[in-house]
Amino acid sequence: MTAVADGPVTTTVTDAVLAALGTVVDPELDEPITDLNFVRSILIDDDGVTVHLRLPTSFCSPSFAYLMASDAQDALHQIDDIGLVRVLLDDHHDSDKINAGLAAEAGYVGTFGAEADDSLDELREIFVRKAHTAAMERCVSALLASGEVTIADLGHLTVRDLPPGPAKAALLRRRVNAGLSLCPNSLVLVDDDGHPVARDDIAMALRFARSVRISIEGNGHFCRGLLATRYADDADCDGRSGPVITDLRSPRRTS
Repeated sequence: MTAVADGPVTTTVTDAVLAALGTVVDPELDEPITDLNFVRSILIDDDGVTVHLRLPTSFCSPSFAYLMASDAQDALHQIDDIGLVRVLLDDHHDSDKINAGLAAEAGYVGTFGAEADDSLDELREIFVRKAHTAAMERCVSALLASGEVTIADLGHLTVRDLPPGPAKAALLRRRVNAGLSLCPNSLVLVDDDGHPVARDDIAMALRFARSVRISIEGNGHFCRGLLATRYADDADCDGRSGPVITDLRSPRRTS
């Protein structure tokens, strides 16, 4: 649900902003920040757009918090003629530091100085691989549950063999992110580097993949509950609703 406040909302720009923010994913939960209700408010005016983000707790990992806020800022900059972009993280113990770094476009290391690792690249890679592992397990487990394949068949299962639908589409997106082949003849059950899982290792690989998927989904449910509890008293945008969207652009900009 999206709450709308103070003035008409121009569909084109609002949709573009929401679509841009929808490309930003919580690295640990592998879900868009819009679906997780991490976007508290969006203000569009003649100068540009200001977005406020909030997280389930004040002590969420600073690196995750910075990554999401920075990715949101980058995504919004891709909108044509959007103007000034401001992304602010609210109610986090490092909000001031992160917001100052974003405003100065200082980057992760420039924002956190000696507290930072060399970059966020390694962190991104870890969670890209986890997301692929979980998506792979969902597709394979669904086929096993339906009886269409057996464990013995999995070593030969190809992308072409997967039925069309959201699970396959999600796996293909994760394969792109992980730099893995999209060739229809590519094997589905592969390791992080795209190498086929040996036949004798398939059962163990599936158990590991299932644990990764359950962990991601469990963390997602937990964080949703924390967010809803933390912001239950926010009359405008509680933790179960979408962003408050305010459009203050002058008529010449909204026509």
